[in-house]
Amino acid sequence: MKNNELKVFSGSSNPELTKKICEVLGIEQGLLTSKKFSDGEIWVRFDENIRGQDVFVVQSTGQPSDNMIELLIILDAAKRSSAGRITVVLPYYGYARQDRKDQPRVPISARLFMDMIVKAGANRIISMDLHSMQIQGFVDIPFDHLFSRPALMKHFRAKGLFDDPDLVVVSPDMGSVARSRSIAMYMQKGLAIIDKRRVAHNKAKAMNIIGEVKGKRCMIIDDMVDTAGTIVAAAEHLKEEGAKEVQCAFTHAVLSGPAIERLRNSEVSVIYTTDTIALPKEKVLPNMEIISVANILASSIQRSHLNSSISDLFYEFNIES
Repeated sequence: MKNNELKVFSGSSNPELTKKICEVLGIEQGLLTSKKFSDGEIWVRFDENIRGQDVFVVQSTGQPSDNMIELLIILDAAKRSSAGRITVVLPYYGYARQDRKDQPRVPISARLFMDMIVKAGANRIISMDLHSMQIQGFVDIPFDHLFSRPALMKHFRAKGLFDDPDLVVVSPDMGSVARSRSIAMYMQKGLAIIDKRRVAHNKAKAMNIIGEVKGKRCMIIDDMVDTAGTIVAAAEHLKEEGAKEVQCAFTHAVLSGPAIERLRNSEVSVIYTTDTIALPKEKVLPNMEIISVANILASSIQRSHLNSSISDLFYEFNIES
């Protein structure tokens, strides 16, 4: 066995996505056993030799929190197995919204878990559509930030959305303006912005709309949807203002708590999301289209392995967000 061979392993959070990544790369998925003891403790074992190898571990760290613990244990096992280089691939990074002290006596959990990932043995991190760009600065190891935009734009083009003269891109809040503006410019569409006021955790109220939406087909763009309060409130407000249709697109389908019922009963006609988070069948709605980001992740893994530029993958999209 040669040193520095490319090896891709999967945690338990999203094995189907890892399978797709390996199919794109044309390699066999690495052999890894992960199980829980009766008391809930997680145990892992690499079932092949990884000494000196270029190891990539794919794991989204959203709900449940066991995904994060499993990732840390896998990294420790890889380090103790003398892997040559260990890269963590985080299609979705949970705890990313806890990235600052916005009130007294609260943690910065996004920083805490990044510290733990590095301490456990990571030499490099690859993640997609972070909620806050500043998270890249929470670690002193190389960090590659990917975007789902190429996959979404390819799907939109195939659906004919680029040719729709009535399409308007909508930012659901002020924090998403840069992302939405960049997509609107790329698609050569108009932009509308919703001034949202958050009244409590996981509760938001849409207030005012900046831009023309009457008689338009509105596409709400966001990085993630958790309880769907923002998306649903935005859709209702857009319809009240005369929008003829409301669609939405987001990268990370967290969809916790009342999200599914809210979306099922909402004004949103089509939901576009990606497979960064594995969705159980009961959370896949009839009007939901799931777009795979496996090609983007696979290309990034290949380029990282070969020490090639990853930013070239996104050059044509002129990423601003």
